[in-house]
Amino acid sequence: MRRTTALALAAAALVAFGCSAGSTDETSSSGGGDGAAKGEEKAAKTAKIGQPARDGKFEFTVKSSKCGVAKVGDSVLGEKAQGQFCLVTINVKNIGKEAQMFDGSSQKAYAADGTEYSSDTGAAIYANKNAETFLNDINPGNQVTGVVVFDIPKNVKLAKLELHDSPFSGGVTVALS
Repeated sequence: MRRTTALALAAAALVAFGCSAGSTDETSSSGGGDGAAKGEEKAAKTAKIGQPARDGKFEFTVKSSKCGVAKVGDSVLGEKAQGQFCLVTINVKNIGKEAQMFDGSSQKAYAADGTEYSSDTGAAIYANKNAETFLNDINPGNQVTGVVVFDIPKNVKLAKLELHDSPFSGGVTVALS
């Protein structure tokens, strides 16, 4: 009985942590609280390559996307793709007032048919010289540029990314085509 109670308390704590970690500092630029302002804010959540997009405490700018890569790393250490690697170079800037951890594993990619792909953090270690996308604390005002890696089937083309400042945030969409 004690074990069940302890597990229930631990689960409740995780849920509470998840709810508080998903809060964001976003504010609407229109300043109004009506339905039109919410619609404008939602429309502002889609960006293209080269355009900044904000989610919570991070401003993301996708610099490039390169698919069809068979291997990352060097001749000694590396990883082969199951299908093909898509290497997405992203600049991440902390626009908040405290340090925020960037985690490449919180990022998602989507094909045109809506199929969701998670990032390959193992391959990202070989694609980044300084582990920029692996649990990297970024202080306010600072920014890093790194590569998020997705291992997708050879016949698939990515249509968009969903970038998150934490695993619990709403995310922002960046179109890749």
